[in-house]
Amino acid sequence: MTHQALSLTPLPLQFSQREELVAQVLALSPDLTAMDDDPVASCVSDIVGGADEAAMALQLWPVADYGKTRNYLNGAVSGLSPYVRHGVLTPATLKQACLVQQSLDEAQKLLQQLSWRDYFHHLAQLNPADLWRDIEPYKTGFVASDYSAELPADLMRAQTPDAFINQLIEQLYTQGYLHNHARLYLASYLVHWRRVRWQAGAQWMLGHLLDGDLASNNLSWQWVASTFSSKPYIFNLDNVVKFAGQPHTFDLSPAHNPSLAASYETLQRQLFPNLGGDHV
Repeated sequence: MTHQALSLTPLPLQFSQREELVAQVLALSPDLTAMDDDPVASCVSDIVGGADEAAMALQLWPVADYGKTRNYLNGAVSGLSPYVRHGVLTPATLKQACLVQQSLDEAQKLLQQLSWRDYFHHLAQLNPADLWRDIEPYKTGFVASDYSAELPADLMRAQTPDAFINQLIEQLYTQGYLHNHARLYLASYLVHWRRVRWQAGAQWMLGHLLDGDLASNNLSWQWVASTFSSKPYIFNLDNVVKFAGQPHTFDLSPAHNPSLAASYETLQRQLFPNLGGDHV
């Protein structure tokens, strides 16, 4: 019995325009182009890959403003995480670029964030099973079985009762990127407002992030959920207004964000009725 060798057509490696690359990827992904009822299925992120783009973004990063503004959704974050995730840049490169412009004290906030990334990766190497299992019990007054393993349909369609949450979901879908503070907001909403297991949310977010880092993503979700922290992380609309920094970008009106427009004390009672005291 003889076997005939398969004839494989080599794929192009160079493209004169980005549109040609996008067309090639879509041609290799017929499942995306077939989803006509999903307007974001074949969205192309504005983030452009490649070493040249990474070097330019690194050069243009106002690193001196990072420490003071990093928690704001329009703050001077690097936006370089997709390049780090895919090996185009290294954390050491970011550190070096930062220290060229700043003293060690001035660079402290960035170095802390890089250290957190290293810490998460070390934990993942030591206990890989912890990436998908609860490291500790929930500290919310609920047990794991009280949380749904399925994502709500309205959330997946970006049609929740809260406009700000919907806008974050749309950004995740269309850009493949979210500011870290926005990721915490979205994770908190999913776990604590909608009472969904963090594993379901972590997997969903990983599927859309261009910089999806398994260790950082999942352990951050556990931190929000309280299975890797001393208390659950929650927020309210006042907090979003403080850190959004983009009044024309997000709809932050209380009428359009009813689930978020409450004091921390009220949210504490609503979200964690089995707990007493202050857990915010």
